[in-house]
Amino acid sequence: MLKKLNATLAMGGATALALSLAAPAYAQDQVELTWLVDNGPSTVDIAEALVAAYEEKNPNVSIELEIRPGGGEGDNIVKTRLATGEMTDIFVYNSGSLLQAIAPQQTLMPLTDQPFMDNVQEAFQSVVSTDGEVFGVPYGAAQGGGILYNSAIYEELGLEVPQTWDAFMENNSAIDEAGYIPVIQTFRESWTSQIFVLADFYNVLQAEPDFAERYTNNEAKYATSEAAQKGFERLAAIHEAGYTNEDFNALGYQEGLEMLANKEGAHYPMITFAIPSLETNYPDQVDDIGFFALPGDDADSNGLTTWMPAGVYVPQTTSNPEVAMDFLGFIASVEGCEAMIDAVGANGPYLIEGCGLPDDVVPAVRDMLPYFEEGRVEPALEFLSPIKGPALEQITVEVGSGFRDPASAAELYDQDVRKQAQQLGLEGW
Repeated sequence: MLKKLNATLAMGGATALALSLAAPAYAQDQVELTWLVDNGPSTVDIAEALVAAYEEKNPNVSIELEIRPGGGEGDNIVKTRLATGEMTDIFVYNSGSLLQAIAPQQTLMPLTDQPFMDNVQEAFQSVVSTDGEVFGVPYGAAQGGGILYNSAIYEELGLEVPQTWDAFMENNSAIDEAGYIPVIQTFRESWTSQIFVLADFYNVLQAEPDFAERYTNNEAKYATSEAAQKGFERLAAIHEAGYTNEDFNALGYQEGLEMLANKEGAHYPMITFAIPSLETNYPDQVDDIGFFALPGDDADSNGLTTWMPAGVYVPQTTSNPEVAMDFLGFIASVEGCEAMIDAVGANGPYLIEGCGLPDDVVPAVRDMLPYFEEGRVEPALEFLSPIKGPALEQITVEVGSGFRDPASAAELYDQDVRKQAQQLGLEGW
């Protein structure tokens, strides 16, 4: 049930703020928490499921959801309410570098010493931490950036999932000779052109582990980093080899998924948030769609660039810190994880120890799991640095269309990044 309430709710007695070791106060007293979430359908569905499951276990606790807009408007609401001390008892917000925009050390309660943080995988803890303190638990599933592929084509041609870029290009050659489109591109929606650059970041970190820090400090550039520039080079190589569909500039995202599902093309560079659309629109073909990470130069360092879920946080202004913490502990438990899966399905790992995925997940989701289980994952650059130039998708369209070479693209993107870093007021720019 959704209700919009004021952020400050009384707990019913001053003693309710201190929990007894023998029995928590909220076990006897009625406690009300408020929770601010954005209006995304899956966000709300997850929240409702978690509230229902927690309230069933804790009948003396009532959690009221407050819904905010998404995008910039919602972002401003979060920042304003934190600044004015009017934030709800718990709230959902970005993980990664964008978390720094709300100064977590000054506004949030640290979770570092909470026992339930042992359940949260380090891959997520790293993107909700600053100055040695951890501040959030994961809300939803992680996603991966790489290649969705048609396994029926692979089986027909006797191909194996590539571990290196050279092996990937060899597969593309065989696919081309067989009369299929090797790589689907959909530049009518220009954001899709970025995947080769963004998903290559795991490979960048294998060559330059401190790239994100130096990049943020204006000490590393795409134009002067051989590893970072390779994303542009790989995008160009696909076009130069003639491995894309001829209508790549006119085709859109949903049409690209249709081509992949209908076995017209073998590979679609994409983030795995596309999987639910494939499940919904192509239920008879989705079992023929797999996924692998964007290959780099070395099979021994093959791994996945990941897009982490948002976090759930407790502001320092909450009037119910113990109960709020207990609810976060529930979210970070196997039971809480299963409530999220029941609400929206399993389209990626949930980063909670012990929370396995159902046996009937589609192959593309199953293909992601070994990367996480084996620790072969790194967050996308946007989770490690606040700098992402707004013109990247226009630049990658030019590279992927053969109108700009990779070296000049890297230089142009560095210029775009400088403008944004200066707007953010970062030191050294």
